[in-house]
Amino acid sequence: MRGSPLGTEDLVEVESLNAFSSGRLFRRAVLLVALLNFSYFGLELYVAFAIRSVSLLADSIDFMEDTAVNLLILAALGWSLVWRARMGMALSMILLIPGLSALWMAWSKLIAPIPPAPLALTVTAFGALAVNLSCAFLLVRHRRHAGSLSKAAWLSARNDAVANLAIIVAGILTAWTASIWPDLLVGLGIAAINFDAAREVWKAAASEHLDAKA
Repeated sequence: MRGSPLGTEDLVEVESLNAFSSGRLFRRAVLLVALLNFSYFGLELYVAFAIRSVSLLADSIDFMEDTAVNLLILAALGWSLVWRARMGMALSMILLIPGLSALWMAWSKLIAPIPPAPLALTVTAFGALAVNLSCAFLLVRHRRHAGSLSKAAWLSARNDAVANLAIIVAGILTAWTASIWPDLLVGLGIAAINFDAAREVWKAAASEHLDAKA
């Protein structure tokens, strides 16, 4: 004999349980992503200064920025829609940090045009790619959870993986040409990616803010 259909209260309870479970899984994913980013930040920063790489410096600061972004997201998940939207706007500003850092290093590289060690550049980028692909995989199923906050985390992980592929190519080209330009151009490209991500997160947060006030 078939059971009776669920009533309205039952459906609401099921939806609430699903939302709670989804939120808990998202928090766990965000915390793990923050830990992964922080663990690789120090290593990549050391290598970047050791070989004077514009792209690795921008990417290492990006790892630190991603750690901060995900920890802030973790703290903001229990906030109201208005405050989440405001946090999204703040995170969009944080996303600009790696791009500005890359511009500074690029200027320094032009003053002292010494190419980075291609092997160290490529191997470090492969490690960064592995970390960022893991983060993107953890966040992809949650990218529509919590609006602009999860959007910031997802875009950051996705953009980092793309940037790492570009750094690997730069390492290969540097070995071939012994030129500063592959590393320099990729570093500037990372800056452009982060500027665009900041714009997208700001746009999503502004839309949420308007919805919350409606």
